[in-house]
Amino acid sequence: MGTPDRRCDIWFDKLTTWQPELRALRAILLECPLDEAFKWRGPVYCAHGGNVAILWGFKAHCALGFFKGVLLEDPQGLLVAPGPNSRAARMIPFADPAEVQARAADIRDYVGRAIAIEKTGRKVAFAKDDLEMPEELAAALEADADLRAAFEALTPGRKRGYVLHISGAKQARTRASRVEKWTPRILQGKGLHDH
Repeated sequence: MGTPDRRCDIWFDKLTTWQPELRALRAILLECPLDEAFKWRGPVYCAHGGNVAILWGFKAHCALGFFKGVLLEDPQGLLVAPGPNSRAARMIPFADPAEVQARAADIRDYVGRAIAIEKTGRKVAFAKDDLEMPEELAAALEADADLRAAFEALTPGRKRGYVLHISGAKQARTRASRVEKWTPRILQGKGLHDH
């Protein structure tokens, strides 16, 4: 049995969308040998010192996400990437509580295999990042040694997040504005979504 986190109780109580589906997923996850934690503004499920799964709510569906989903075998063809830039995470989307119940055995199977991956210590091997650094961010890093050191100290995922977000702006003025906006957080060693 998993260990629930009181902070997650509050999160589930405040849900305005997908509450029945996410509560059903939580019940299944807490039957597994996982510890529940409140991270990144939501429930995360951990085992063997690592993050295994996460619950997400989107507009069109909610989902059970797997941090190392690319390492999971997918015999049922249930796993999808959360977004076009996702490299490791995969998720199983749900839009109805009946879907969760119908897939309960599959969920337990996938979670069990994800726990086994975490137990072995397997890591996702990332290809060299092919993202191009936006000129505005490169210029800011060149001009400020403290900012450059703080950016280099970030995890690869946090760096990637900033590069994607800043370069996603079409206009140079907007990219420069984003660099200025996020500079304090970079200096604090935080990613876009960290508290």
